[in-house]
Amino acid sequence: MAFSRCLRSCMALACTLPLLAVAAPSAPGPVYGEELQGFEYPYPLHRFEFNSQGQPVQMGYMDISPSGKANGRTAVLMHGKNFCAATWGDSIKALSAAGYRVVAADQIGFCTSSKPEYYQYSFQQLADNTHALLTSLGIDKASVVGHSTGGMLATRYALMYAPETEKLVLVNPIGLEDWKALGVPWRTIDQWYERELKLSAEGIRKYEQSTYYGGRWKPEYDRWVDMLAGLNKGPGHKRVAWNSALIYDMIFTQPVFYELPALKVPTVLLIGDADTTAIGSDIASPEVKARIGDYTVLGKQAAKLIPGATLVEFPGMGHAPQMEDPPGFNKVLIEQLNGG
Repeated sequence: MAFSRCLRSCMALACTLPLLAVAAPSAPGPVYGEELQGFEYPYPLHRFEFNSQGQPVQMGYMDISPSGKANGRTAVLMHGKNFCAATWGDSIKALSAAGYRVVAADQIGFCTSSKPEYYQYSFQQLADNTHALLTSLGIDKASVVGHSTGGMLATRYALMYAPETEKLVLVNPIGLEDWKALGVPWRTIDQWYERELKLSAEGIRKYEQSTYYGGRWKPEYDRWVDMLAGLNKGPGHKRVAWNSALIYDMIFTQPVFYELPALKVPTVLLIGDADTTAIGSDIASPEVKARIGDYTVLGKQAAKLIPGATLVEFPGMGHAPQMEDPPGFNKVLIEQLNGG
């Protein structure tokens, strides 16, 4: 079905119960372009242009040289679904000071990268895109750090490119359970699209506060709410929402959970144990919702499944410990990358 026809059919559907959406009009705030034009990144943004699935696309990325004594190693940072490469800013600064070259890219469909009219999203495709980027930069081995959905991607990358993955670090990765197998209802892409069209800053903030941060909020989080809300209400609103819907379908239908025992690279789990993130929990039955998204269980379970894995828990922290406590988190991250 052509993109334009998909959009028309989607508009006719009733909206499912929203996770991040609210019915009320969003409050005034910044508006950004389809590729997040107008939002400031912490380091210079570059563009990796290539062809994928029969069309030209580009990935925005940052490539930061060591500011401290170079150790000859590279850290590749992979963002989550409701995050961008820019949200790694504090970790980039700390890793660079510790001697690492740091590459942080926005995946296709996200943030400063292309939002294709059509794209068959898979974690394999995104991993292949990232590998092509690193190859273009002359990087043949790296430690891969993935947060949230980026943890699913980083896992897939390590499974596909084990010889080129020095270490795998998973920061509150989602996908440590198979939600659909546990009883979470499936959504059509059209339903995801209808939901994404209604995103607002108010809804994003409410969701993240309750799910990511255990009811807490810091003023510095508002910048990241504005980033998402501004992208979603900008001139590329429909294209952004459509790609987001396709990405949610990828996340829900392509679990990496079953392949955790197949990992062959040194793996570290950095887990804020107050996290309750679970895709589809907003439409799950009370019985199902009560048994998903429990990171006090998921972190320990994953550590047992992954051969030789190291688990470091951040008690009382939520989905993004690198943003809740940047100095404490980055100290642990660098210790683990340097050998534990």
